[in-house]
Amino acid sequence: MPAITSANVANAIVKLVAADALPALVGNLVMGNLVNRDYEPTLAQAGDTINVPIAPQLVANNIAEGGSVTTQNPQLGNAQIVLNTHAEATFQIPDVTKVLAVPDLLKIYMQPAVVAIAEKIESDLLSLYAAFTANAPVGTAGTPITEAVLDSAETALFNAKLPANQKKYLVVDSATYSALRQIPRFTTYLNTGQAGIDAIINGEIGKLKDFFIFRSQYIQKTGVGTINTHNLAFAKDAIGLVIRRLPQPLPGTGAIAEYAELGNFGMRVTMSYQPNTLSQQFTVDVLYGVGVLRNPFAVQVNS
Repeated sequence: MPAITSANVANAIVKLVAADALPALVGNLVMGNLVNRDYEPTLAQAGDTINVPIAPQLVANNIAEGGSVTTQNPQLGNAQIVLNTHAEATFQIPDVTKVLAVPDLLKIYMQPAVVAIAEKIESDLLSLYAAFTANAPVGTAGTPITEAVLDSAETALFNAKLPANQKKYLVVDSATYSALRQIPRFTTYLNTGQAGIDAIINGEIGKLKDFFIFRSQYIQKTGVGTINTHNLAFAKDAIGLVIRRLPQPLPGTGAIAEYAELGNFGMRVTMSYQPNTLSQQFTVDVLYGVGVLRNPFAVQVNS
């Protein structure tokens, strides 16, 4: 059995924090769990550009008897996403040994840091709404969403040749979610059975017009007077969230770092001692970039 040393204890504490940080972060994401996540455990720095390959499109040719095949030269598509966001949340723990004795204390310290990073990722992803120009926006600013608007959004994605096996998502703000719950055809047992009951009793819409409906507090809004709420209907391959590892701190600097990696998502947890406050400082940070992968696979839904 290895001897218990201060170095072993320090490493164990960082691993404990890292093990709790990432599941909590993923649990606080909405958009981050719906988009295409590209993660590799390779070191990168802020400002690096990542090339995300996009599959080319081919056409089927009718080959006549005795004929020959038609050779195609498909061009592999490419989406460049810049790692331009290094998000961090830092907190201090005066007596870190209590964390080992009372694990619930760690969650109390960790939760605000995790939520702060999740909010940043959600806001950046939802800020991409203006980049989706392949499909004309549906809905009207300052006007509650209707069944016809929802239908138009689904039709736009169908006409964009979104593969039938790709799930469609609609992420809306609280007011739009409320308006959807009050459309009579969607919220009565006579019309929708158990789904209508769930919308009234549990407040959960679930799926409408082939969209899985989610709500987010970080839907972007613009305008003065008449506010335009930029809800977003999309498929997974419309948006890319690229994450890369941050480097370890230099040896001998008094900082210890561990990586937390789960489900195409990774982050770094660093512990260091702060002599001014006699506390252990923890920094939870992640290096990422967001961008459009397939422009036709998303449409703005204004309300």
